[in-house]
Amino acid sequence: MTQDALVLVESNTTGTGRLFPRAARELGLHPVLLAADPGRYSSVGGAEVMAADTSSTVAVIDACRSIGAQRCVVGVTTSSDYYVGTAAAAAVALGLPANAPADLAAVQDKGVQRRLLLEAGVRVPRFTVAGTVDEVLAAAEGIGYPVVVKPVTGSGSLGVRLCANPAQAAGHAGATLARGHNERGRPVPRRVTVEEFVTGREYSAEVLNGVVVGITDKHLAALPLFVEAGHDFPAQLAPAERESVAQAATAAVRALGLGLGPAHVELRTGPDGPVLIEVNPRLAGGWIPRLVQEATGVDLILETVKAFSGRASHVYATIRGGAAIRFVMADGGGVLRDVEGVTEASGLPDVVDVEIYRRPGTEIAVTGDFRDRIGHVMARGESAARAAAAAAEGVLRIRPVLAACEEVPA
Repeated sequence: MTQDALVLVESNTTGTGRLFPRAARELGLHPVLLAADPGRYSSVGGAEVMAADTSSTVAVIDACRSIGAQRCVVGVTTSSDYYVGTAAAAAVALGLPANAPADLAAVQDKGVQRRLLLEAGVRVPRFTVAGTVDEVLAAAEGIGYPVVVKPVTGSGSLGVRLCANPAQAAGHAGATLARGHNERGRPVPRRVTVEEFVTGREYSAEVLNGVVVGITDKHLAALPLFVEAGHDFPAQLAPAERESVAQAATAAVRALGLGLGPAHVELRTGPDGPVLIEVNPRLAGGWIPRLVQEATGVDLILETVKAFSGRASHVYATIRGGAAIRFVMADGGGVLRDVEGVTEASGLPDVVDVEIYRRPGTEIAVTGDFRDRIGHVMARGESAARAAAAAAEGVLRIRPVLAACEEVPA
């Protein structure tokens, strides 16, 4: 009997994106990955890779229908933020489960998303959408420094910066507005949001089918950047605070029409309660789904595949513990000669996974976003605090050895 197919439109090449094919196979499905450049996906195993123009919704629909000539296509989804709308549009065209493409387009424009949340009564930072440096400076003056300036699209802290004065705001906004394409070569709007900097601890609520599965405590590297240096799950919150964060996340997802599948909702707890920073219509990055599974037994990737392939998805914790991850960061740029201490970190109590993403000989450049991560240490313990201590200790044992580019023989 021919297996039904799950179509994946592109994929993250790091993190949990590469686990989607495995989840599909676990459900008895045949995963087919549509890719504009199949050569990018040597690290995403377990899927049949098929070339397609993934920048075109029509081409993706045609590819799905081609697959449908041989197998029954039961779902279309993606692990990549950039292709959520395309996957949904293809699914709708084929009569398959999906959120409304128009809702997703609104969510993925941070300015539109903020407006919708504000209209729905969800607390968000004061903000303005700007298309020129002069508009940025006027908005910042009205809001009051420091302000956060970031592109209206994108993820992984790309282009997000805290600006303390007009010179910093003008410099960062000018560079951001000049970019016409993202790191995947896709066109991006030449607009930014200028927003109030909300102090307080940062959390993310991991949501599936409109229900909060749990809350993650996020650790950020030094300002003015917003690079995520680690995560703890579950966040250690007082019951009342946990409830207020969960309620804010649920209200946001409901207001944005994200009733099917995952949402990753980022918040900060300001002096007056939770403030919604942004909603992402996808699973969390940074290996957070793996932390959820280590701490609770819930496999969010498997449940996501169920949701988008028309299967009942139910989330039940089977264990109670904690998990944490800390990322290995290079102190500066250069060519990676070696990474020392991996065996030492792997042998620590409670450490369950150590991975280095870059091979020796790779040139490292500090970009101020998720691409600065060159590896991680993950731990599991009887509590998130115990796991966090183990992961932090593991990262201290790891030492990237860099050489200046001119020191490396041609």
